[in-house]
Amino acid sequence: MLINGKTLLDVANANSFAVPAFNVADYQMFNGLIDISEKKNAPVIIAIHPNEIALLGYDVLQAIRQRAHFSSVPVAIHLDHGLTYEAAVGAIRGGYTSVMIDASMHPFEENVAITKRVTDTAHIVDLSVEGELGTIGKTDGYAESGTADIIYTVPDDAVRFVAETGVDSLAIAIGTRHGIYPDDLQPELKLDLLKEIKRAVGIPLVLHGGSNNPDDEIAEAARTGVNKINISSDIKVAYFTKMREVLADTKLREPDTIYPPCVEAMQAVAGQKIDLFGTAGKASLY
Repeated sequence: MLINGKTLLDVANANSFAVPAFNVADYQMFNGLIDISEKKNAPVIIAIHPNEIALLGYDVLQAIRQRAHFSSVPVAIHLDHGLTYEAAVGAIRGGYTSVMIDASMHPFEENVAITKRVTDTAHIVDLSVEGELGTIGKTDGYAESGTADIIYTVPDDAVRFVAETGVDSLAIAIGTRHGIYPDDLQPELKLDLLKEIKRAVGIPLVLHGGSNNPDDEIAEAARTGVNKINISSDIKVAYFTKMREVLADTKLREPDTIYPPCVEAMQAVAGQKIDLFGTAGKASLY
């Protein structure tokens, strides 16, 4: 069932669970993620970053839409970290059902103006919009956009931002970073700040940089206000680590031999996240 992000996350918000947003840039990964979501009877968000859609091509998005439309679980197709109004409009035209406009690196007033423009456009065609306030950290040059230092979201600013932009969900900065944490950098979520922001704004909140964080903190975040958690690095590490192992046998050349164990390794990680976020079985709520 292909739906927009607002419909998906409003149910999660009302029932205190989080939906995983799995980043994909490979059609085998996409099919594997739909399969494990159906097995778990869990709603899912397929997140595709601008770099990833550039690799996949918009033609493939039509096949993704078709599979999502006939899926037994609710699926939203989400633009992850669109940086400009033009990128968001391109995603809307291309077939996404939800878009993120990330203007968090701009001053507050400019962030509001850019985000509101995207929201006004997307809502005309009944698509949902995620904004971002505060900045997510980064761990390495391979991670998505981020800053060396985290700028935490201020609750009063969040109230004003939501009121002035009309966003359907809000990505907040409470201590996560994109990518895989090195040994000398330990993640620590400010769960009290999360609860304060949730009380203030009420709408679904989004946690970027969800990979490689302690399970107990992530599970608590999913129960106390976060309704969408982005997972990219964890599933890609599982997928491509297994692929390197498989391809160590230099005689292998057929995709139907190479891909299945890689997808299975990725599904093990994705399935654990679905359980951790409280998403398993929640497709029955839609």
